[in-house]
Amino acid sequence: MMRLLPWEELPASMRTPEVRAYYDILARRRAALAAKRAFDMLASALMLVLLSPLFLGLTIAIRADSPGPVFYRQTRVTQYGREFRIHKFRSMVDGADRKGTLVTVSGDARVTRVGQFIRRFRLDEISQLIDVLKGDMTFVGTRPEVPKYVAAYTPEMMATLLLPAGVTSLASIMYKDEAALLDAAADADRVYVEEVLPGKMAYNLEGIRRFSLWDDLRLMVMTVLAMLGKEYAADRPAA
Repeated sequence: MMRLLPWEELPASMRTPEVRAYYDILARRRAALAAKRAFDMLASALMLVLLSPLFLGLTIAIRADSPGPVFYRQTRVTQYGREFRIHKFRSMVDGADRKGTLVTVSGDARVTRVGQFIRRFRLDEISQLIDVLKGDMTFVGTRPEVPKYVAAYTPEMMATLLLPAGVTSLASIMYKDEAALLDAAADADRVYVEEVLPGKMAYNLEGIRRFSLWDDLRLMVMTVLAMLGKEYAADRPAA
């Protein structure tokens, strides 16, 4: 789904002055939103076909490495606050989210041997092509959070729910080593909500302000380069 709902049909929690400023920006770019959804459908379908051998290889490796399902299906939040179950290749022991925090630190004992390889190259994320094709996600947009962290959003952060959740974003690139940032925290959940989340949201909100299909394509290229080792200097947008 990519259609921008009429203002009066938004959830009450989103009909605020803070969100209205971002809504008006997107309302002027409806053609770009339609093009974004068309691109999502075509590109995700093509990539699912091309990457099917990799999907098969990961399926076999995950099944052989540890008991449990191939996909990790956690509940996340997407456009307009709708919940969906994300597709991620499982990189942790089955039931890991019942055995600790919902954020992952480096050296997390819950990560499997195959999971370490999967996470290193972000291969757990490629199964989200399924979610993009279904319309639950888009290629570029705010990473989908669990309901627990969405409940901590400020009124302005709610504007990120005007668009579907994304596979990547500038925030994802700048915080690609997020686990390392949480390593020293005695309370990783608190540090994530109070320090990491606001930093990521500054990038996400700036992404809405400058939204265009061209910018989406640029960020997709940046993501690939970041996965190959390129470092980008952090330049946090003004709040």
